[in-house]
Amino acid sequence: MLSDDTARSRGLRIGMLGGGFMGRVHSRAARSAGAALDTVASSRPERSAQAAAELGFETAASADDLLARSFDAVHICTPNDVHAAQSLRALDAGSNIICEKPLATDSHDARAVAARAAEVGLRGTVPFVYRYHPMVREARARFREGQAGTLLTVDAGYLQDWLLGSGDENWRVDSDQGGPSRAFADIGSHLVDLIEFIVDDRISSLVATTRTVHPRRGGTAVTTEDTVAVTIEFSGGAIGSLLVSQLAPGRKNGLTVEIAGTEASMRFEQERPEQLWFGRRTDSRLLVRDPDSLSADAARLCMVPAGHPQGYQDAFNAFVADSYAHFAGERPEGLPTLRDGLRAVLVTEAVLRSVRERSWVDVESLTVDEA
Repeated sequence: MLSDDTARSRGLRIGMLGGGFMGRVHSRAARSAGAALDTVASSRPERSAQAAAELGFETAASADDLLARSFDAVHICTPNDVHAAQSLRALDAGSNIICEKPLATDSHDARAVAARAAEVGLRGTVPFVYRYHPMVREARARFREGQAGTLLTVDAGYLQDWLLGSGDENWRVDSDQGGPSRAFADIGSHLVDLIEFIVDDRISSLVATTRTVHPRRGGTAVTTEDTVAVTIEFSGGAIGSLLVSQLAPGRKNGLTVEIAGTEASMRFEQERPEQLWFGRRTDSRLLVRDPDSLSADAARLCMVPAGHPQGYQDAFNAFVADSYAHFAGERPEGLPTLRDGLRAVLVTEAVLRSVRERSWVDVESLTVDEA
């Protein structure tokens, strides 16, 4: 349970940029952690006022006014193209940041945000929240204990259907707002982060191909990808395959990771987050979330007793509570920080580079200071 983290958040005052879907998710998590919802800013004055009323913020403001003030934390839930600039302004004003991914649309800007935070002595996190499903933590703990043996292969995918039709539109489709990658930067980054988090190894090289199924949406040309297939190699020698699509009928949020080691395999499916499949050559088991039988790190994230399902918002609540504890000087286990946000941008750039060059490419490593 996270009651201690929640108690420490009492009195913490936050600002929020963006009042859409992610703003609603962030505001619920902030409230759960005991923060005071101070100010929200959206795209227009009337939209800011509406967001303040709907989400429970004390005041509405313009983005410029909000970013001129200092908060204990600023949540950045805006389109991708302004993440880096808004993060820098928030840090300069004295606020810690929780920035939606991608941290920036290129690694130069992502590095600038991480460097600025270090320079001014503030902290930031990026919501790779699937790390906060207890059964993901259980998979990680078992892998670290050696129960799976040495990593051999990874078979993983992230499938959605919300952009299936040519008439389906969203600001992410516009590369000016969403950045040069859509499907991979949006959901493939979650997949890579989850894999590397569980196996504690890094993708060192990859070869990728993409497809844009609908060249136009709503009369506008589309320059970002709908689907991505990637073959990967890890620093430790393992290999794997990733499939990412926003055009998979019937799949609403089908994030699946299966790892195979020399001793056992494990499979986690985000659409069934209460379960973890654990298989050996001689037997296989379906493990269910029960804090009495899980590792300490997994049990910590069990918000309700066994048999009472947890889900996405619970994972997000735990991430935000850990972020606030981090801003207060603590080091919560498994918290995704600005370093992880930069890592995701570097992997995305490697995917785009491989597609352009139609060849294997190495993934740029973090520097010693960044690592």
